[in-house]
Formats: sequence, structure tokens, C-alpha cells
Amino acid sequence: MVAYRTDELIPSSEFAKKFGSYLTLIKENSVEKLAILKNNKVEAVLISKDEYELMNEALKQVEARELLHSIKNGLQDIEDGNIHQIDTLWDSLDD
Repeated sequence: MVAYRTDELIPSSEFAKKFGSYLTLIKENSVEKLAILKNNKVEAVLISKDEYELMNEALKQVEARELLHSIKNGLQDIEDGNIHQIDTLWDSLDD
């Protein structure tokens, strides 16, 4: 769970009134993130474009590693003979 400092928690009404000021804080890296509150609950988080791009790239790398891991496992299953004909799969689903 993400922790927020007091200065990072902004009520949505205040955020709407002072959007430009909060955008400047993010752009100048004065704060890492701003959590927008509605009814005292975090509804959104504002981060810089650069931070978003870094996070997005990191996610893509994780997804690529997971895909490669899955492919390697599948190839290992083939090598180990842990495979079934597609007909037997359909038959087992009918049961």
C-alpha cells in the first residue's frame, strides 16, 4: 500500500481551485505525488509525466519477463513430454 505524506493529500475541491499551483509542484518535483481526496478517500493520484513514463516502461519490462517465462515453461513442457493432443483437451472439457 502506498503511503502519503500530509502535504500530498489534497481535497478535490481545493485541487480544482488551485490546479495550476499543484501542477507546478509536480512539474518542479517539489512533491513526488499528489493524492486527490473525495469524501476523505484517495480517488486519484497525480504524478509527473516523466514518473508515469518510467512506471509504464517498468511495467512493460515486467510483462515481457512474465511472457518469456511462460514461453520457456511451455517449451520445457514440450521437451519433457508434458503435452496432450487437442482432442483430449476438448474431451476432458466435455466431462
